[in-house]
Amino acid sequence: MRLLKRVVHPAITEIDLTPDHPDSFTRIATRAIVIKNNRILLMYTQRYNDYSLPGGGVDEGEELIEGLKRELSEETGALDINNINEFGLYEEYRPHKSDKHYAEYSIMHMLSYCFTCDIADQLGDSKLEDYEINNGMKVCWVDIDDAINHNLNTIKNDKKQGLSIKRETYLMEQIKDALL
Repeated sequence: MRLLKRVVHPAITEIDLTPDHPDSFTRIATRAIVIKNNRILLMYTQRYNDYSLPGGGVDEGEELIEGLKRELSEETGALDINNINEFGLYEEYRPHKSDKHYAEYSIMHMLSYCFTCDIADQLGDSKLEDYEINNGMKVCWVDIDDAINHNLNTIKNDKKQGLSIKRETYLMEQIKDALL
């Protein structure tokens, strides 16, 4: 898959830039690009006041396409996911805050594999996780320019925003240029 962008957080040094670094772990995720009638299917998260592509982590032993279908279905209720095509890879090296997952590591090597796909016209029920519900996540069809401008405004006005909104905004800009 073609590399769209590689981002290295300023706190990461050149010696840290290997996936087999002892303080690093790799997280593999998929992101779905679904466009209908010049609108894009996105997730809005109230807690962070941002739009993002539906998707998430691929389970151990799970193929990318299966992870894409599972995450897209869970988050949006998408049905009949088909016509799946590679769009590109967004690679990040970023500091990892200790949490219950991978607490022993300080660096996350994040690989976000993005795919275009089609879905049925009607969405089924989503199966959001508790933290997603608590963060106020909801699925929506949005004009891509509105979503990009909204995220840029959030970045400008909320200096506490993390790296994810920058990734998602960059991806939407690439999608707009390539597909719309």
